[in-house]
Amino acid sequence: MRYTVTIKPNSKRGLLVEQGSDGLTVYVREPAVEGAANAALIKLLAEYYKVPKTTIEIIRGHTSKHKLVEINRAPNPH
Repeated sequence: MRYTVTIKPNSKRGLLVEQGSDGLTVYVREPAVEGAANAALIKLLAEYYKVPKTTIEIIRGHTSKHKLVEINRAPNPH
């Protein structure tokens, strides 16, 4: 699944994922420096969707607040 994500780095609101009509808004405490906010985004989305971090990839927008993120959810073997 692909999601349009707006990231809010340096957020005082803490770790939060909000779903809206235009995609997800993700609040992280980390600054947008040296990939820290992107790493926090991947970690938070992995926890939110209960998937491994390795299944989440930023497709577009590595240096932007507006990103396209793909989550490859493996089918349940049971």
